[in-house]
Amino acid sequence: MNIGLDEITETVRMVQMENLDIRTVTIGIDLKDCADADFPAMQTRVYNKIVNYAKNLKPYAEQVEKEYGVPIINKRIAVTPISELLGNATREQAIELAKTLDKAAADIGVDFIGGYSALVHKGVTKGDQVLLDSLAEALTVTDRVCASISVATTRTGINMDVVKQMGTIIKEASENTRDQDGIACAKLVVFSNPVEDNPFMAGAFHGTGEGDAVLNVGVSGPGVVLNALKKHPEADLGEVSQVIKKTVFKITRAGELVGRAVADQLDVPFGILDLSLAPTNALNDSVAEILEEIGVERVGTHGTIAALALMNDAVKKGGAMASSYVGGLSGAFIPVSEDNGMIQGVNDGSLTLPKLEAMTCVCSVGLDMIALSGEASAETLSGIIADEAAIGMINKKTTAVRVIPVPDKEEGAMVEFGGLLGRAPVMAVNPFSSEGFVNRGGRIPAPLQSLIN
Repeated sequence: MNIGLDEITETVRMVQMENLDIRTVTIGIDLKDCADADFPAMQTRVYNKIVNYAKNLKPYAEQVEKEYGVPIINKRIAVTPISELLGNATREQAIELAKTLDKAAADIGVDFIGGYSALVHKGVTKGDQVLLDSLAEALTVTDRVCASISVATTRTGINMDVVKQMGTIIKEASENTRDQDGIACAKLVVFSNPVEDNPFMAGAFHGTGEGDAVLNVGVSGPGVVLNALKKHPEADLGEVSQVIKKTVFKITRAGELVGRAVADQLDVPFGILDLSLAPTNALNDSVAEILEEIGVERVGTHGTIAALALMNDAVKKGGAMASSYVGGLSGAFIPVSEDNGMIQGVNDGSLTLPKLEAMTCVCSVGLDMIALSGEASAETLSGIIADEAAIGMINKKTTAVRVIPVPDKEEGAMVEFGGLLGRAPVMAVNPFSSEGFVNRGGRIPAPLQSLIN
């Protein structure tokens, strides 16, 4: 890449004044060759392979940080969906394997390891069911392990039998970590149309179409986009789109440069750049504030979805101009707990759960890091998952649910999760039951647009 002096100077300014960072460098590692009927031997092989590939991820990333002056906030690992290794394993053995993943991550010093996952959008194998049965406890007894479950795709429809299970699993994980406000649920995502190269947690896993190891990068930069828009207060919406595109172009260039440097150090292929705008609780590092700068008085009011669609489209176009290796989710995240503007919108009454659900039709991922009343039933959680899965299925896009029913907390309470997970106001759910619908089970058939061959 040919990076000019002016780009370097501008990048330094974006880092120092506008919260530009590389949100994560995530090494994906294939574990299929670790499968073994001898379970202790498999644990050893899994641990050794992770450590062999990722032992230098943290020091090399820190070295590149210093060399380029761009902060890399998280160092992470994604592995093959673990259900593919479980076969005839027991629930207890699955939990032990989760502990092995946790130990490998801790010994290497990375922040999270994703891939305690199962792809069950059409059917459930023995290994898949073992993972589902172990899921709540595995997330309770580990610190760094993240999990994801695929329950729907556009090509297969929605597996409502697993959707029903997931409501119960989320409730169990919440109760298991009652003394921490249900924090285990923050490490669990339920997907429709998941991608194989997503570097962001909790949904990252190393897909079956990937190689033995690869480095994927997730950049951020809501603060950079916000600052750029503040310089054009009179721009019309077409010009707003242009400003966002040009800004994301610069962010993407910086991110790919840093990502390739880390990949070269690790001697693994560079995979993709996920250019999603991922907010934090830092001042002016908010997706909601970008929408408000575009013109809505408070996020959630009328016009919010149109502004979000404009922004998300411009982000994708700007990134695609800058790199041929854009992948992952690439758009705009709207995690309530990690975005001060979203939190303010909930507190002011402009942003509700139904509005958030509508917003997910036009942005990346879905209902993300939302604290719910602890009174929400398992069937209600399953209904929320089904609705979001349907949005993803019909629109041929990735959607997901990461919600946290907080024990003993009611609407309006504020819950502190800490770190990048932030804090969240507890939101109410619809009081009417979804039980009859969820208990029907079966599979919602794939939509007509799945017939694309």
